[in-house]
Amino acid sequence: MTVSTITSPASILNADLHCHSVVSDGTLTPEQLAERAKTNGVELWALTDHDEIGGQHRAAAAAHAQGMRYLTGTEISVTFAGETVHIVGLGFDPDNPDMVQGLRNTRGGRGQRAREMSDGLAKVGIKDAYEGALKFVGNPELISRTHFARFLVESGVCKETAEVFRKYLTEGKPGYVPHRWASLKDAVNWITKAGGMAIVAHPARYKFTPNEEYALFTEFKIHGGRGVEVVTGSHTAQEYVKYAETAKEFGLAASRGSDFHSPEESRIDLGSLPFLPGDLTPVWELLADRIQ
Repeated sequence: MTVSTITSPASILNADLHCHSVVSDGTLTPEQLAERAKTNGVELWALTDHDEIGGQHRAAAAAHAQGMRYLTGTEISVTFAGETVHIVGLGFDPDNPDMVQGLRNTRGGRGQRAREMSDGLAKVGIKDAYEGALKFVGNPELISRTHFARFLVESGVCKETAEVFRKYLTEGKPGYVPHRWASLKDAVNWITKAGGMAIVAHPARYKFTPNEEYALFTEFKIHGGRGVEVVTGSHTAQEYVKYAETAKEFGLAASRGSDFHSPEESRIDLGSLPFLPGDLTPVWELLADRIQ
């Protein structure tokens, strides 16, 4: 497929290239997400479950059933400068054996981390958090802080998931346990060797100094990274401008995605973000031959 077969001009295409299903820590199935995306006017969609590509064939089929174009996707957790950073991959072969194995290895540490999180919560009087979190998990290999947050809301400890993170699941709080993820080099290599494009997800979320952020983008580019999320659910209007400039500075393509997880929890719905600034190169222009 060529970009010209998509009806909207490149910069104002309603593309949503970052969201999550029950395959990782979302609450909707790939089919429900596809239907919601179509209802909200999405023209090009990608499902980007955390460290998992098991929902890709379902998502592509659901997108086509809804009359949308589709890019394969995932969101890989990496450790950089002591922080967890997320790298979105788009347009790769979901059956690539090296990528499948790499993501399997990355998921492997989540179970032990979850039990340690539960132990920490038990010390402040919150019992059986691991078992409670499992009730919200579609894939036990991908148990995460989000599943613990949903349990704490259900059990009345907190009113909303944001409060859980603030009080219990961030650094220095009783349920926080760090995990060492893949390296930045590994994540970018898995994506690019599978034929896809690596993209820095929601860069404004990381607590980096300006020098650390510069180092992140420099190393990312050296390893073959090619894009950055400019317009995303956790960015402010000012951050759209800032990361548009970052894209230009580093010669990166720009991506757009809501980071939608749930109708009840997500601040931004699928397909509802502002369009990309017109002076940037959209990632889908460079991935035209990978669009299904």
